[in-house]
This record gives sequence, structure tokens and C-alpha cells, in this order.
Amino acid sequence: MTALETRLERLDWADIGSQLDTEGYTLLPGLLDTELARSLARQVDAPQARRVSLESSGLGRGELYYFDAAMPAPLEPVRASLYRRLAGHANRWNERMGASLRYPAELPEFLARNRQAGQTRARSHLNRLGVDDYVALHQRNDGEQVFPMQVVALLSEPGDGFQGGEFVMTEQRPRMQSRPMVAPLKFGDAAIIATAERPFSGSKGDYRVNLKHAVSRVRKGERVGLELYFHDAP
Repeated sequence: MTALETRLERLDWADIGSQLDTEGYTLLPGLLDTELARSLARQVDAPQARRVSLESSGLGRGELYYFDAAMPAPLEPVRASLYRRLAGHANRWNERMGASLRYPAELPEFLARNRQAGQTRARSHLNRLGVDDYVALHQRNDGEQVFPMQVVALLSEPGDGFQGGEFVMTEQRPRMQSRPMVAPLKFGDAAIIATAERPFSGSKGDYRVNLKHAVSRVRKGERVGLELYFHDAP
């Protein structure tokens, strides 16, 4: 078991589930140690990375680097470990929302369902933002097989490495104004967030709320972040 998997093992997953139900996200402070965070950040310069401009997709300004060939170690076993801990909670979310999709206990089986549904393109990626770059509000939930949670992490040091570049979310509830949220990520911190829809318990029972996320404009330096998904793209 790697040090990162050990840190996951020690987390209070009941409390994490409660925070996800209440807020739609939860912070995992210091999940990535300094060496690992810097090693992952260097992957933006790997020759095999598939680079996509955010401008080309109308999602802001900056670059995305997709893990097409293979996910950098130790992300793949950690992704499987995270999925294993979140699958039951994801099934409860879908049950509360009246959605028929249920998730298997292990990630390889879910990814096999992705392939059967024609979802074969890597979704997980790094993003690199320089001065005046940003990521617009968005969600990545296209496809038949979508996992309702994802993980984001910060691989640069706020203050010394960059300024600005806050990770922000908005949550739209029926007949209400959007609720803005800022996840105060520090270097090496991660967060589990809702991919798009999640259930919310109101006075008249459960209803769906819709979450989008973004990164505000970088004012100075360079910001590298990670978005880790459990489902692939069509």
C-alpha cells in the first residue's frame, strides 16, 4: 500500500459522505505530499500528453493535458481506491434522485461499462493556467455512464507560485438563486465534488441540485491543477 493509499485509509469516510450530502463537496487537506504534487505537475511537459486548448472548446483560456496512454503512478490505484469508497454513496444519491443507474463495487467493472457505452476517451486531466488564464463554469457529464462525483487537486503553491486561480463552484437549486462556493485549496489539497447533479434534502423531501465548477482568472504566476474522473468521455 502506498503512502497516499494509507492516507485515504485513515480518512473519516462517514464524515466525508455527510459533507457531500450537505454541501456537494468536501476537502481532503494535504492528500498529496509535496514530492507527489510536484511530480504530477511536471506531467504537463510529458511528450505523450494530449494537449487541448481551453479556448478551442469555449471553456476559458489555458491548456488541458489528458491522460490518454496511461495515468501517472500512483493515480490509477488511488482512483480505484477512491471509487471503491464512493460507489455505495453514489448509489444512494441515485436512489434518492430516482435514477436507475447503479454502480458496481469496483472501478474496472464500471470502466468496462463505459467502453460498452462507447465512452473510451480519457476524461481525467491536468490543467495549466498562466497569467489571465481561467476555466469557465462547466460540468462533464455527457455519456450514458456518468459517476456523480469527481476529485480535483491543486499542484501549485498559492502565493509563491501563483495568485488568483481560486477553485469556485455554483449550485443551482429549483426556483432559487445560484449558490456560489469557493473551495480554499492549498498546495497538495484535494476535494471531492459533485460532477453535476446531486440530491438535496428539502422541507418537502429530496430534490435535485445542479453543480458547475470553474477556476477564476490567474493574476500572477502559473497554476497547475488535477481533475480526476471515474468515467470516460464518449
